[in-house]
Amino acid sequence: MDLLTVFVLAIGLSMDSFAVSVGCGLAEQKISFNHAVKISLSFGFFQGLFPVFGWFMGSEIRDYFQNFDHWIAFFLLLFLGSKMIFQRHHKLGTEKLMIYSWKHILTLAIATSIDALVVGFSFAMASSTNIFGGALIIGAVTFFFAMLGIRIGKDAGESFGPKIEALGGVILIGIGLRILIQHLS
Repeated sequence: MDLLTVFVLAIGLSMDSFAVSVGCGLAEQKISFNHAVKISLSFGFFQGLFPVFGWFMGSEIRDYFQNFDHWIAFFLLLFLGSKMIFQRHHKLGTEKLMIYSWKHILTLAIATSIDALVVGFSFAMASSTNIFGGALIIGAVTFFFAMLGIRIGKDAGESFGPKIEALGGVILIGIGLRILIQHLS
């Protein structure tokens, strides 16, 4: 995949983390910069790591699916994008301990990165070979949007997060359509 596609995909994948980060900022208005970095690094790390896992899993079985791999990638991204559009809101409690516990931070980071695992699998189906560069971009973009989300959560209202997550879903569906169209033409 080209750099622009990976970057746009990274933005789409980071919307779950962004929405959760907005919730973290809303839950704790006095969150420190260091703690915001800890949360954002966790989100970025797992969001960057999971595509690599998915790529290795997909690479093992790619040869069996080469004739219809573009359809698999399309339907996986369509499913994830649709889920993001229709789910649109993470239920985050407002207890202050939630965002200060490593257990909760890691749980949120892993939960918001499952879609990246599927995207890594889709990369393998699309015969993408530069998974590590893509994973680095995905992790860095997610870190940026998580930091931005925490800041916005501290400053803005609760209604902003779900709208951004829906935009992420639209982006994932668009990437899936692009993969499908490239392989069919």
